[in-house]
Amino acid sequence: MSGRPGRRLRFRAFGLRTRLLLAFLLVAAVGSGTTAALTYREARNAVLETAQDTAVATFRELVQQTGFALPVREEGLDLALQDLARKGKPHPWVVFAEYGSLRASSGENPVSTVITPELRRAARADPHGSFERVVKDGVPYLTIAMPTVFKTSAESVLPSGLVLYAVMPMTDEQLNVDALLMAARDGALPGLAIALVPALIAARSVLRPVRELRAAAHSMGGGRLDTRIRVRGRDELADLARTFNEAAEQLERSVTELREAGERARRFASDVSHELRTPLAGMLAVTEVLDEDADRLDADTARAVRLVSAETGKLAVLVEDLMEISRFDARAAELNADEVDVGEAIRQTLRSRHWSDDRVRVDLPDGIRARLDPRRFDLVIANLVGNALKHGGTPVTVRLRAGTAATGTPVLVTEVADSGPGIRPEVLPHIFDRFYKADAARTRSTGSGLGLAITQENVRLHGGTVHAGNLTGGGAVFTVVIPLRAEEAGE
Repeated sequence: MSGRPGRRLRFRAFGLRTRLLLAFLLVAAVGSGTTAALTYREARNAVLETAQDTAVATFRELVQQTGFALPVREEGLDLALQDLARKGKPHPWVVFAEYGSLRASSGENPVSTVITPELRRAARADPHGSFERVVKDGVPYLTIAMPTVFKTSAESVLPSGLVLYAVMPMTDEQLNVDALLMAARDGALPGLAIALVPALIAARSVLRPVRELRAAAHSMGGGRLDTRIRVRGRDELADLARTFNEAAEQLERSVTELREAGERARRFASDVSHELRTPLAGMLAVTEVLDEDADRLDADTARAVRLVSAETGKLAVLVEDLMEISRFDARAAELNADEVDVGEAIRQTLRSRHWSDDRVRVDLPDGIRARLDPRRFDLVIANLVGNALKHGGTPVTVRLRAGTAATGTPVLVTEVADSGPGIRPEVLPHIFDRFYKADAARTRSTGSGLGLAITQENVRLHGGTVHAGNLTGGGAVFTVVIPLRAEEAGE
């Protein structure tokens, strides 16, 4: 397999390599992120629930073990609350007591504001107590409400009216949770960096066949139809390589057949033209003699003689045009450039065809010189002016000027415009096709249908272009643009 030297698949912002890497990293990020989030959630719940369950169970057990005499009095209540606070697990508590309008606390820390009204209502409604986690001023707390009850029977209890609250700061647990979060984050980021390595390897394995396919396509575009791709493996990319090779083989076979057929057709046209040239020369000589004696013949015979003479002349023109086209097809046409005065060359073309000033007007500035093939440039001007006189309207105008192409190259611009109805839009794309005639009714016209095609080939041989169009006010215009140094442009 071969491709253009030095050409490699460049990095593109949204190229296939980037999309593969992003897709791989996205999958890795989602996987690692999901795993980290689930791990963090489970670990966080385990840390918090362990502390929470320990605190709730301990507080419930201590409350049940502590005997409070009813009615509750403030004397001695503070000592009982402090004793409960000291026994707090897994951290020391601050214990509050509410009994009617009586309020008591195990310490002076005013954290009773973290006890929410919802927790107070839940404590009154549930004799088994309740708890909740709250955050106050950025500090997390576990608040536990436990009403004291006394049993009226084996299965029923009555609230005593005394409700105890334990408030435990969960700062240590929050620090552990934050540490877990940082560990999950710090573990995910290296995972993404590590995932980049297999992503690059996978992208390279995928892009290698694509790069080879690209190089092979460039090679085939450059004319090397024998280009093939080496097939590796049995995956979809290998199937693509096999399909490309099969398509390339079929294309090479088809192009070879077309080239051989085209070569045979060109050789046939050239051979036929050469073979017809000699008998046509004799026929033309005979018809010239018959034309001279046509006036002495009867009317029907004279008309037949003139018809044969005219058709023989058209056949001779067609043969010459076919020979010229065959030389272009065989790339045997040569450019014999010379320094010429372009304006004077156009005037000479018009004079040699006896196109008078009333039919053909010129706008030819003096002093414009260029390197052209005089014979081929004469054919270009003659074909365009003759076509305008035949199919357009008089007067025909020939304009000449020097200009500059978009690339900055000095060029010679020649315009041939007529005063006819112009070229129909559906005809414009085919105006330079061989044997194309815009009007089907003119299939018997004197033209061979090759004049504009030969004109285009001669202009191309000069390294220029010819375009057909219509003027705004009516009429067709043909514009020929040729480099002032046609010999250099044609090299």
